Amino acid sequence: MTSSRDPGVAVPGGARILRGQCRCGAIRYTVADEFRYALNCHCSDCRLATGSAFKPFAGIARGKMLFAAPPDGFLVVGHPPGNHDLRCRACGSLLASILQDETMAHVTLGTLVDAPTIRPTAHILVADKAPWFTITDSLPQHPGLP
Repeated sequence: MTSSRDPGVAVPGGARILRGQCRCGAIRYTVADEFRYALNCHCSDCRLATGSAFKPFAGIARGKMLFAAPPDGFLVVGHPPGNHDLRCRACGSLLASILQDETMAHVTLGTLVDAPTIRPTAHILVADKAPWFTITDSLPQHPGLP
């Protein structure tokens, strides 16, 4: 899961490359600006993982995200089979959730240094949202997954 590839290296297809990192800078990553979707997830797992009302993320094929990190830099937090979160072992930043038998990555938008072209298009799992939080934007709200 680690790579020493420089952030400026293009991925196949010539996509724009975005840089991201954890809070302390120990882990850096690059990702193609070819996200398939971006959403705000309000499920209890995402709230607990972020310590926030929701997790803004963007989905992309796992192979389009490359990490530069020390060999022991990741804290891998497991979920159901084939799914896990990648955090920085030093500062705890949640960088991505790896899903679908490691074929998809949900990149946490707050860890991107460069702005992606995509923006969240909906709130999901709002039936599970924090009771103290009110959604005030005009994005669609889905009680479950769309």
